[in-house]
Amino acid sequence: MRRRRFLAGLFAATAIPAHAQAPEAITTVSDAAALRRALSAAKPGSVILLADGPWRDLDLVIDAEGTPDAPIQVRAATQGKVLLQGRSRLRLGGRHVNVSGLRFEDSEDPGEIIAFRSSTARLAEHCRVSHCALVNAAPADPEANTKWVSLYGTANRFDHCYLEGKKNLGTTLVVWLREGAPPNEHHIDHNYFGFRPPLRQNGGETIRVGDSNTSMLASRTHVFSNYFHRCNGEVEIISNKSCFNHYYNNTFEECEGALTLRHGNDCRVEANWFLGNGKPNTGGVRIIGERHEVLNNYFANLTGRDTRAACSFMNGLPDSPLNGYFQVRYGVVAFNTFVHCAEPFVVGIHTRADAVLPPIGVVLASNLVAPAATPAIRLADDHSELRLLANFFDQDPGLTEQDSIWRPTKDSPVIGAGTSEVEAAQDIDGQPRTLPRDAGCDQLSGEPSPWPRVGPGVLDELL
Repeated sequence: MRRRRFLAGLFAATAIPAHAQAPEAITTVSDAAALRRALSAAKPGSVILLADGPWRDLDLVIDAEGTPDAPIQVRAATQGKVLLQGRSRLRLGGRHVNVSGLRFEDSEDPGEIIAFRSSTARLAEHCRVSHCALVNAAPADPEANTKWVSLYGTANRFDHCYLEGKKNLGTTLVVWLREGAPPNEHHIDHNYFGFRPPLRQNGGETIRVGDSNTSMLASRTHVFSNYFHRCNGEVEIISNKSCFNHYYNNTFEECEGALTLRHGNDCRVEANWFLGNGKPNTGGVRIIGERHEVLNNYFANLTGRDTRAACSFMNGLPDSPLNGYFQVRYGVVAFNTFVHCAEPFVVGIHTRADAVLPPIGVVLASNLVAPAATPAIRLADDHSELRLLANFFDQDPGLTEQDSIWRPTKDSPVIGAGTSEVEAAQDIDGQPRTLPRDAGCDQLSGEPSPWPRVGPGVLDELL
């Protein structure tokens, strides 16, 4: 029922944007040959509509040049009524091209169902794929390692899409980087990432931003306002493998794994909701590398331990190779709330004997753990270097449950007890943190939230 409601909202009819051309610029096509002719004649402002019905083995290659004010649009005539089957795929190159309303379901996964490039030399820039669905696509070989969505190029957006049912090896969505190229600056937002069964091996991430070889490059990708539900492919729900990425206002519900800062530096994990609901192996954030910030997140009812703990820090390798484990250095974890988590913090985890470099320069500030009786920190390496500022680990923070979320009351001891040494301009709801700041993820406020918590119901309203 949840999936039907979401898809119904996802494929609700939408008006043509104001910047689109008059009706005479709209071309409706009903077969591959007519589609190719329409694409070859497309100009800025052109709108190409795919006729409703099944399209089998459609190799949709778009290489076109729109403009910011007049993008080229390729859309379903009726959202959700264009069904791409067999080995259908989308390859998108050029600039300012928008694709929307397509539905890939029960198809034969061709390796990349959606790729933001029309060829290896022609990448997408300022292009958008929205309001599409990828459901239960599978390769002919169940042992194949395939990706569903590959983001190449720069300044592209993948949003308001529904992805569920990937059962074989391979990341659901990958951001690719290139040496010498500018940062990606992609936006991945307002998507529903649904159930992935456990693979029991590496290679089942839902999102991966970069790879080991390019992990020291800046991607500057924004992953926000997505809903991850039962994404259980492997221990890394999101695998960060590049620098300066921002993960915010996402909801992870009943996911067996953690948002993992696996490679790269200078990333921020902010204002996310990690809701385990007591399910096995549910985790939060795992940290490797330098200068990461984990701010204003809510972790609740997570049962994971060690690398699936609510917040874990790994030990590093001396002279680590790119695909190894770099030492955690100068990270900040502040203004987070942990409620009924099996292990709120684990510091200095080493999964191999030569991982001997403990985290150093780590600041834990104004976090709160409830209930207070829970051991807040487990030091897996006693040499770890921590600085603790104004945390609520051994005192009842005085929370009350509101709409299934534990928040401070006006009489809570966390009010005004947060540190001013760590910058945090907003709380988890996007409300301003005026001085004195409250501890935990929630600054007490009577103002409406500008960042509503993302879930199926919220996404239905956004679509």
